[in-house]
Amino acid sequence: MTPMMWINNEFVSSTSGATFAVHDPASEEVIDDVPQGSAADAQRAIDAASTAFREWRKIPAGERAELLHEVARKLRDQAEDLATLLTREGGKPLRENIDEMGWSAACFDYYAEMGRNSRGRVIPSVEPSQLALVLKEPYGVVACIVPWNYPILLMAWKVAPALAAGNTVIIKPSEMTPLSTLACTRIFDHLPPGVVNIVTGYGDVGRELVVNRGTQLIAFTGSVTTGREIARLAAEQIKKVHLELGGKDAFIVAEDADLDVAVPGVAWAALLNSGQVCTSTERVYVHESIRKPFTDRLVDYVRSLTLGPGLDPKTDIGPVIGEKYRAKVEEHVGEAKAQGAKILTGGQRPKQFERGYFYEPTVLTNVDHSFRIMREETFGPTIPIMSFSSFDEAIALANDSDYGLGANLYTLDPRKVKQYYEEVKAGTLWVNDPLTDNDAGPFGGMKLSGGARELGEEGLEEFMETKHVHWDFEMQPKPWWYPYGDK
Repeated sequence: MTPMMWINNEFVSSTSGATFAVHDPASEEVIDDVPQGSAADAQRAIDAASTAFREWRKIPAGERAELLHEVARKLRDQAEDLATLLTREGGKPLRENIDEMGWSAACFDYYAEMGRNSRGRVIPSVEPSQLALVLKEPYGVVACIVPWNYPILLMAWKVAPALAAGNTVIIKPSEMTPLSTLACTRIFDHLPPGVVNIVTGYGDVGRELVVNRGTQLIAFTGSVTTGREIARLAAEQIKKVHLELGGKDAFIVAEDADLDVAVPGVAWAALLNSGQVCTSTERVYVHESIRKPFTDRLVDYVRSLTLGPGLDPKTDIGPVIGEKYRAKVEEHVGEAKAQGAKILTGGQRPKQFERGYFYEPTVLTNVDHSFRIMREETFGPTIPIMSFSSFDEAIALANDSDYGLGANLYTLDPRKVKQYYEEVKAGTLWVNDPLTDNDAGPFGGMKLSGGARELGEEGLEEFMETKHVHWDFEMQPKPWWYPYGDK
């Protein structure tokens, strides 16, 4: 039976009756068909969310907290089933998707408590007879447009704070991975009708959610190109946008790095989810004194990893999500090779798989910042390496990018750490522990990576707008009113 969309706590098909196929990137086989939603379906979801908002915003924060804790409990109960489905449609190894379910549940628990922590603050009044309040209020209907690489986690990062703040939401999953999101109706079905809605489809659905006057905030994770278009369309209404637009993260390996840690750490940061992470390490800078031993050991380590379908428990690295994404990786690697890069391992489609969008994890040297693989987001299993002679040079190389999402450093030198976190222009800076998220720590970027923040107190505030209440409880004329001539 074809999965259906979820609007107003009811399963519905598209108004057009059209569907589209979802493929397994490991086999290229069709897993299932889902409704191809339209602008009319987006409008149905907006109407449901708008109606629900009137009452949802009034529910006491403590009650909302318990409802969000229930989402987390149900997500943990169904983690294995959801992770298996996500592995089939997204390709990530099952172990990584089970982790994603745990992280997602933790996010709902975190914002359940954050939502009852504060409504605003009291500020000093300018007169003795007055009370001055700064209130934080929900926007209304939030459209959450979610990518395919971490569809449940990045959904949670938007939906949990939005609901905790008192908003209602419409989730539009990627057309590559809609099945696991539709399966999440089982974790949301205890919420009041219309509080959470899920609409599947292509760009026409997303566009309607952006331009429709019934949505008040657009939360999007994806490409810079799409982010720019969303910002342009939303600007017509001066609508709030919340954009996380990817990165080209640098990893600096200083001369004092322990190679027993740095080698597997860099490999994991670059190859997790086959390099399809917005904070993937896509540029590695190694001090010249350790360049050869680091590179030799990294090549050996990468060659030891197992490439295969995500449901195989032996698999370390799965396929990329689709053919056009693999073609982009091939293009970046091919151009680099033509410009003089040296491919130390990988650099091709594996011969053992007749089907599936597999690409060998690839280590390259002899690259510089004139290569596209060092400038543009590759989003694939590549590790291009450059050497540096001074830490100032490493900092300059890390900053020589249009992106500023995250960066990594291996060193035990506190002077280098301080220079790194003060001078590198990125939203998250990891030292000796790559790609670790913290629900209480804000996540987001600078420059082309976007200025939004998810997680932490900042993540909740992104879904609340500020109101100042000035209340004088003594109704008296003021001495500074008209007429001025009698003063």
